[in-house]
Amino acid sequence: MPAAQRHWAPLFAAWLIALLATAGALFLGEVMGMAPCVLCWYQRIAMFPLVVILGLGLLEADGRSIRYAWPFAWAGWSLAVYHCAVFWGVVTEGLVPCGKGGSCADAEVQVAGVVPIPLLSAIAFTGILALLWLANKRVKA
Repeated sequence: MPAAQRHWAPLFAAWLIALLATAGALFLGEVMGMAPCVLCWYQRIAMFPLVVILGLGLLEADGRSIRYAWPFAWAGWSLAVYHCAVFWGVVTEGLVPCGKGGSCADAEVQVAGVVPIPLLSAIAFTGILALLWLANKRVKA
């Protein structure tokens, strides 16, 4: 099996996660009217380009898109984990960047009042990173 076919499935799954996360973020912000906090904006900045980068990698069967997606995925994951720490009160008040906009630790930052949005973001970025690792492993095999 050619390398382009070996890495296509995990790359497609990573793209699908990025697409669903982007659609979810836009739905929450534009339809539900939930104003994103500063950390949410930074995570969006990391997630939105992944849809384009991974999508173009799928169209061209280009394994280099994995290399271009890594920094965005790692940055988004780091921000999401930090945001979870802020939400759960692990990070002290002086280290919280939310001065304007919505609060990073507000109870409104939950879907259906149960699942924190930062946790959903961390799960999405973790899945994308795992799939990028698998795709990269298959390209090199």
